[in-house]
Amino acid sequence: MKPPTPSEPIPQVDANLELLRVERQLARQLRRTSEEYGLLKEGDRIMVAVSGGKDSYTLFEILHKLKRHLPFKIELIAVHLDQSQPGYDGQPLREFLEKFGQPFEILKEDTYSVVIDNTKQGGTYCALCSRLRRGILYRAAERLNCNKIALGHHRDDALETFMMNMFYVGKVQSMPPSYRTDDGRFEVIRPLIQCAEEKIATYARLKSYPILPCNLCGSQAGLKRDQMTQVLSELQKTNPHVKSVMMTALGNICPTHLFDQDLQRAWEERDPEIPAKASLGQGKMSPSEAWLAAPVKKGSEQQESQRVATDGNSETPQQQKPGVRSLPLLP
Repeated sequence: MKPPTPSEPIPQVDANLELLRVERQLARQLRRTSEEYGLLKEGDRIMVAVSGGKDSYTLFEILHKLKRHLPFKIELIAVHLDQSQPGYDGQPLREFLEKFGQPFEILKEDTYSVVIDNTKQGGTYCALCSRLRRGILYRAAERLNCNKIALGHHRDDALETFMMNMFYVGKVQSMPPSYRTDDGRFEVIRPLIQCAEEKIATYARLKSYPILPCNLCGSQAGLKRDQMTQVLSELQKTNPHVKSVMMTALGNICPTHLFDQDLQRAWEERDPEIPAKASLGQGKMSPSEAWLAAPVKKGSEQQESQRVATDGNSETPQQQKPGVRSLPLLP
């Protein structure tokens, strides 16, 4: 069959095959992330926060399909918050949730006006909006007797948060796959945290999700997070695997080679069962550092591409080199 020209629509059979391929990749990565970090366990009652964006739609659908194949039982409850934004129409989202046969709730609280009224001119809406939504979701999770709250953050969110904290706050911090709330009541999990945003966007487009626009954070230009997105895009032009390498770095911390003395003391007092980082204590390069730092012959793009550790979001996984830690690969 002759391939379609750019002006021709993609044949339905091709779109269906692409949807199946991307769905399998996302499902496998989500499951491996969940297994690696213990995100899903027997008897979990999980509240899935569905904002109406591509990430939360994808999270809910993939979790719903994965649930049937788990060797144990979990429960899912989708919760959406209507923030009374101008022009809001939640009917398409309601219809989306109804077709799954899973319990769901649509809450309504006017956080939009609170954010608008309490944000100074030139300020950003994100922090206050997030705090208000978080409080509402925590109350809902308690009322629904949920022990976990699932959020749709992905790989790009984790990297952008890491960069913003490093560049503007002065601390090394990102988005962990899971954390316990300050009051200890809930575990917040991020099953998509190792999934590439571009794959999620492709999946959402192929599924034709009814995306709900955001008139708060989505309406502001020049946000620091947008700047981080641009920085990553520029880095990808010279290193297509830069996001994979950065994600690997977030899971490959060398405590003895940082400036935080509390971290160094904690590392020195660690459980004896936790192995030491090979040769770092002697000030030598680890095998992965030495390999990554080795010079590449000029013009050898193939050799350069084989130097990187992938995280399962690459279309052409490279052969892993000795001493390099990489996140799970997807076929």
